[in-house]
Amino acid sequence: MKRLVLVGGGHAHLSVLEALAARRPQGVEVTLITPASQQNYSGMLPGWIADHYSKAACQIDLRPLVAAAQGQLVVDSVVGMDAARRCVGLTDGRHVHYDWLSIDVGSETATSWLEALGNKLLPVKPLDQFFSQWPEKLNEAQTKGAFHLLVVGGGAAGVEIALAAQYALQQSGVSATVDLVASENGILQGHHRRVQDRVLAYARRAGLNVHFQRAVGTEEGVLLADGQAVDADLVIAATGARAPVWLQLSQLALDPGGYILVDRHHRSVSHPNVFAAGDVCARPDTRLSRSGVHAVRAGPVLASNLLAVLEGGPLRTYAPKSSSLYLLACGPRYAIASWGAWSAEGRWVWRWKDWIDRRFIRRFTPSDFAHTGTTMEKST
Repeated sequence: MKRLVLVGGGHAHLSVLEALAARRPQGVEVTLITPASQQNYSGMLPGWIADHYSKAACQIDLRPLVAAAQGQLVVDSVVGMDAARRCVGLTDGRHVHYDWLSIDVGSETATSWLEALGNKLLPVKPLDQFFSQWPEKLNEAQTKGAFHLLVVGGGAAGVEIALAAQYALQQSGVSATVDLVASENGILQGHHRRVQDRVLAYARRAGLNVHFQRAVGTEEGVLLADGQAVDADLVIAATGARAPVWLQLSQLALDPGGYILVDRHHRSVSHPNVFAAGDVCARPDTRLSRSGVHAVRAGPVLASNLLAVLEGGPLRTYAPKSSSLYLLACGPRYAIASWGAWSAEGRWVWRWKDWIDRRFIRRFTPSDFAHTGTTMEKST
């Protein structure tokens, strides 16, 4: 039996499980290792914060997908890897050996300069933790009646979360002040200037206080680069990504940021029996932004290439497009579209985003998948 181990239940691995269920390659033992059996879909996070979706509506149950692929689900986290020995280590001390490995665990939130905040700090990632803690923070704000929230990070996630959280606080009857702290380079780096201007204009109309300077955490809030201290009840970190630290000792070739270096087939440049997709990897031949868009698009290519190495066949190339469509949620059922130099906004853009997101969830929740197969829960 060939042992195919999938680490992480991210967007790309959903396509892999779908392909394995359709093809069911012979002589292959499939194992998915992921921290939770329910995968939270990041694209619907702002809508969930704004209370447009229930938590269940934003989740994909991995159990029927793994069962359809005739695999085993191990609910645990990988904390170590030895590419020479072909194994990954779990939190409970177990080692899982593989012949072929695929990694789609995403990235972590870089928060080293905010850690002085202590319990006031809420990173966006890991998503499971954010989904658990945000309702508690919202209840805390309702109890206080007045609440000052800071969101640090000027990318799409930071903007969407700031607007969604502001809307949620207002709808809950909280007298809320919300600040968005971006760098001096502005918001939405990588998007066209017209898009940046449109989003900034909306944010200011919505009442966000936007700061274009660096910040470090303090016990009370943040200290901006100009010396201004901004107190806060809560600071949400939607800051830059960092690679999982366990990769440092994996023996895989990594880029200077610690991400797995892969070729155009998303195969490790140092270990040909290892593949990776999504935020956890980097390519020397092209720039991949840390965006779920690439994980979704690379998924079918990753699935095809894993089947190719298992059964024999040519490998496909993933070629990222020069521009991608982004639909940015704005709190209420209103969104802004960004695609190169083109942008638009309105309730119709929200309906477009809602349709795309719900369709993605439906794609991986087929009614004919039975809840069978083997699941190994980590004992606590």
